Amino acid sequence: MHPDVEQLTRIVPPPADRRPRAWTDVEARLGTALPEDFKDLVDTYGGGVFDETIWILEPDCADPDYDLLAMKEERAEVLARLWEIGPEPRPEQLEADGAGLLPFAYIEGTGAYLYWFTGKDVRPEDWTVLANAGRGPEWEYHPVPSTRFVLSVLTGEIHSDILDNLPVDDEDHSFDPNDEILGG
Repeated sequence: MHPDVEQLTRIVPPPADRRPRAWTDVEARLGTALPEDFKDLVDTYGGGVFDETIWILEPDCADPDYDLLAMKEERAEVLARLWEIGPEPRPEQLEADGAGLLPFAYIEGTGAYLYWFTGKDVRPEDWTVLANAGRGPEWEYHPVPSTRFVLSVLTGEIHSDILDNLPVDDEDHSFDPNDEILGG
């Protein structure tokens, strides 16, 4: 198990049943490899929501709003339209040749998303996080992998203005899987 996922399981117990994904197929449909920490996170927890706030996107979710593949396409279209018509500027990190975004989580009730900041010559293990407020032009760059970001926000190690309402007391954390919420 990836060390960040293992540490996360100590503060937020995962569901009892695991459903490993066919990642080779998922990555082929996405057109890109994915970070090992994220695959381990989804294989351990499934899609679902941490602390009723950070909703992890999963491949082949019954609800397209929480489906990794569906949201890749939707978010790309939404952001392209937004940046085309203005006035919201693209994050400066995206000015680099080959830089891109791939959503991996939605922030419940805010319209905010957490994205991997990808690059043409950047291995998925080295993708970092760009958080977007969703209902405004605010972007935050966090130079850590996705699972480390989720873990660090939950423990208070990383502060995010976009996620400023999460509890940081280890005993208050929860995870609710999509299967229970959406009737998987």
